Amino acid sequence: MPQPVSSLILSSHHPIISLICRSSNNNDRPRQPVRLHSRPRLRPGPPHLHPAYPPPTTGPIPILVADTPVPNTPLAQRINAYAKAHLPAPTYNHSLRIYHFGLAIKRHRFPFPDWDFSDGTYFLSCALHDIGTTEENIQNTRLSFEWVGGYLALDLLQEKQSDGDAAPRAQAESVAEVIIRHQDLCTPYRWQDYCDNTGAYADLVHPETIKDASEHFPRLKWSNCFTDMIHRENGLKPWAHTTALGEEEFPAKVLANTLMR
Repeated sequence: MPQPVSSLILSSHHPIISLICRSSNNNDRPRQPVRLHSRPRLRPGPPHLHPAYPPPTTGPIPILVADTPVPNTPLAQRINAYAKAHLPAPTYNHSLRIYHFGLAIKRHRFPFPDWDFSDGTYFLSCALHDIGTTEENIQNTRLSFEWVGGYLALDLLQEKQSDGDAAPRAQAESVAEVIIRHQDLCTPYRWQDYCDNTGAYADLVHPETIKDASEHFPRLKWSNCFTDMIHRENGLKPWAHTTALGEEEFPAKVLANTLMR
C-alpha cells in the first residue's frame, strides 16, 4: 500500500491552488476555467440554485451504465482494479454508482462550459473517494478518512506499473483535493455521493438511471455499512471531519434513505 505523503507545501505556484481557475500570467489576463483535471468553480450555496446555472425545461432522461462506461485507459483500469481489491464490496459498488449518477446529473442539469470536466479524472475521484474508510486506513492514522484518502490517492495515482497507467501530477492533485473535500456541503463533487447515501437530489436523476446502476452495482445494505463506518471513525477520532455533519444527524439521514436501500 502506498505511504501517505508527509506534507503538502502550498504556495501560489502549487497546482492545487490553481485547480479551479488558472492563467499563464495572473497579472495580464483573466483566469480561465481548467477543464481537463478540475471541477466546476465553487459558488455560494448549492450549484443547482445558482443563477449561473438556469434549470432545464425538461426532466432527466434515462442514462444507463452502458452510456457512461468506466474509461478504457491503463490508468483508469489500474485504479478500478485497486479499488475493487482494497474496498469492501458495498463501498466499491457505492463508488461506481456515484460515478454513473454524477455523469447523469452533469449531462442533465449542468450542460455548461465550466462543467466540461474530464470523465476520466472524475472516475478516479469516485473510485478512490472512500479509500480512507478501510479498517487499515482508519486505524493507521489520526487523520480524518477524507484526508488520508486524498494523500493515499496522490501517491497511488502517480505510481507507474506499466506504460500509460500513471497520472500526471496535476491530475493526481485534482483527485486528491476532491477526495479531501468531498464531504463539504454544497460542493459539486458531493451531490452524487449525497444522492446515493441519503436519497437527496433524486429529481436530478431518472429512476431508470438509479435502477440500472443499482442492478449493476448492488447496494448490499450500503446504508448500514456506511453508518457503521461513520460510527467507527467517530469513535476512534472524535475530531473527525464527519462530525461536522452531525454525529447522529448524518447517520440518521443515511438510514432514512427510502429511495435506495
